Amino acid sequence: MNKLEAKKRRGFTKAALTEIRSSGSFPAVIYGKGVESEPVAVEESQFLKIIREVGRNGLITMKVEDKNHDVVLQEYQQDPIKGFIVHADFLAVDKSSEITSQVRVDLEGEAAGVKAGGVIQQPLFELNVTAKVTDFPEHITLDISGLGIGDSISVGEIREKFGFTIENQDEETIVSILPPQKLDESEDSAGGENNADPEAVVPAENGTEAH
Repeated sequence: MNKLEAKKRRGFTKAALTEIRSSGSFPAVIYGKGVESEPVAVEESQFLKIIREVGRNGLITMKVEDKNHDVVLQEYQQDPIKGFIVHADFLAVDKSSEITSQVRVDLEGEAAGVKAGGVIQQPLFELNVTAKVTDFPEHITLDISGLGIGDSISVGEIREKFGFTIENQDEETIVSILPPQKLDESEDSAGGENNADPEAVVPAENGTEAH
């Protein structure tokens, strides 16, 4: 069972925050369905264990004293240097309700176009998804092995493949295979004969720019 225990926060001074952190916990807040904003303290090691088990968007049962809340992790802040959790927001939900959140896009396979020298480009690493909290995907996997040079996958092409709603626009490109970049012929001809200043060489107009 994905149960995470939390304690109500009753002190909000700097000393109280120091005590929370020294005990291996971090400050958090629960809000949403049936819950007015409720400050709590959550044990960090237990939190990380649960997130590894259920995923970033998984449903968690949070026990605060004698009451259970069905929650999902809304967002969290992590110290950029030391890596500890600074604060987290948990959204209380009804199991039958829907939520909207970002879902990671994973690419599977090696594109035929890459084998032929093309360059993979992925403009979208996450998609905005709406789904029931009990059916919310942890990630979206796309097979790109069949993509040749010049091919792409857009949101509209995958929209009907899943049992949840993708909120992005149909025309948005998720991944594409760009043709290999060609050297400017003027660079080749300059070679070692003229030792031209590389900053003076004009790039080819038909070159492909990787984004």
